[in-house]
Amino acid sequence: MHRLGSVESPVMESSVELQWPTAADERLRADVHRVLHAVAELGGAIGYAVPPNRTETDSWLDHVLMLVGAGDAALVLAVLDDRVVGTGLWRRGPKPIFAHYADVERVTAHPAARGRGIGRLVTAALVDDARKAGIETLTLGVRGNNHGAIELYEQLGFQEWGRLPNVIEVGAKRFDDVRMFLDLGRDPHVLLRGSSPGGPGSSPRRS
Repeated sequence: MHRLGSVESPVMESSVELQWPTAADERLRADVHRVLHAVAELGGAIGYAVPPNRTETDSWLDHVLMLVGAGDAALVLAVLDDRVVGTGLWRRGPKPIFAHYADVERVTAHPAARGRGIGRLVTAALVDDARKAGIETLTLGVRGNNHGAIELYEQLGFQEWGRLPNVIEVGAKRFDDVRMFLDLGRDPHVLLRGSSPGGPGSSPRRS
């Protein structure tokens, strides 16, 4: 583990410690599996059609920690009373074109720890860490019916930039994929061209 810190909230009986692992032992693997399985079991939109088994979560954790080692991701865990109760990560986009862009993923709180502000603590920590890592734009996706999460992200400064209607599958049901972004700022020398004409790869409209 590295970068330990505690955050207290008036609604918490204990402080929540944020840990940033760079390697995983057996206990960490079991704890992460426990959280991801419990969230998916209640229908949480974290990328699993059915609750994942231990092999799946171990594989995911190993891949994420490989990216952490390369400087292309950061994984944060919320720990309460010496147990992992929440997860979250930012993952850098493909280099070199998206090196300063990252996606926020797997923001979770174990059902037994909900109501303690875990999601807010984890997301805010990821925003701060990504900014320090030189990330310029953070994005995330959230299921359209998760209004509480959308509200939380809005409170942290994220804005909706688009949505794909009815593409997230939960059995025979379909939900919107809401995409949001947060601008973290850039070095003064960066030139923002947006969609203006000219420059590499430019082409004129044909009508």
